[in-house]
Amino acid sequence: MANKVKQSRSARVKNKTRASIQITAEQILREARELQEAEIRPPKQKITDATELGDYRLRKRKEFEDLIRRVRWNKSVWVKYAKWEESQKDFARARSVWERALEVDHRDHTLWLKYADFEMKNKFINHARNVWDRAAQLLPRVDQLWYKYIHMEEMVGNVGGARQIFERWMKWIPDQQGWLSFTKFELRHNEIERAREIFERFVECHPRVSAWIRFAKFEMKNGAMAKARNVYERAVNKLGDDEELLVAFAEFEEKCKETERARCIYKYALDHIPKGAEKLYYKFVAFEKQYGDREGIEDAIVGKRRRFHDEDEDEDEDDEVNIVLLESQCY
Repeated sequence: MANKVKQSRSARVKNKTRASIQITAEQILREARELQEAEIRPPKQKITDATELGDYRLRKRKEFEDLIRRVRWNKSVWVKYAKWEESQKDFARARSVWERALEVDHRDHTLWLKYADFEMKNKFINHARNVWDRAAQLLPRVDQLWYKYIHMEEMVGNVGGARQIFERWMKWIPDQQGWLSFTKFELRHNEIERAREIFERFVECHPRVSAWIRFAKFEMKNGAMAKARNVYERAVNKLGDDEELLVAFAEFEEKCKETERARCIYKYALDHIPKGAEKLYYKFVAFEKQYGDREGIEDAIVGKRRRFHDEDEDEDEDDEVNIVLLESQCY
């Protein structure tokens, strides 16, 4: 009996070849969902007079308010509600919705961004200014709020106001990018001295090699070579013997055609930078190949050998390979 059942079941499948069109469970579920959504989609309404428009708005507001009572913490509902009021040109109601949303969560900076964007898009500049001001005061560590606020003031031609906002922001000691944005702002308005003063504050706030090098490059770009040299000298005094800084200083002197100054900086660096500063040695070899002679390169290599020997009696294989590479560049 069991054999007959098995035979009858297997006999049902006559063609076991793969179907040309494969249908997955995901496709079936997606089509079912689309059909379901299509069934519950409300019909389009044609509004013919002010009374019908008023009824439609009243009904729509009630739907939003009911939804908010159920999912008060869902920010997307608030955003949709505010944007719907905006689409109805009822800006006062839209503004009220944004304010209510902020009462729910004023720490969400995206709400502030959307709120201010609503005010700017509809040309309510003073309202937008008020929104940005409150947002920056409540969330001073969110850089995007400061950037957007400053951008708005600059776009409407309020350069003085934008500068004041930058000054407020700098009191919170932002990262390097914030300071550099301030300098770029001043340079856009041809305020070289103001930009220089900001760079001075920048290197005081962030006394890093990269900050000092940017300061020096700013002076170079504006043709103030003596000031750029002074920046490098101050940086060396403050930060000490840093390979990146000294190489940048030497390259600066090289660009100024001050080869002897550059050579002195390289030699000073070679005497003071600890073992492993390969970039420095290669830079010096390249410099001597261009401006000096073989004797100068050989002195550098001998100095490297002596220094490594003094610091480590047992010179490892990597150091030996690096020295051989340096020697190969002499010829």
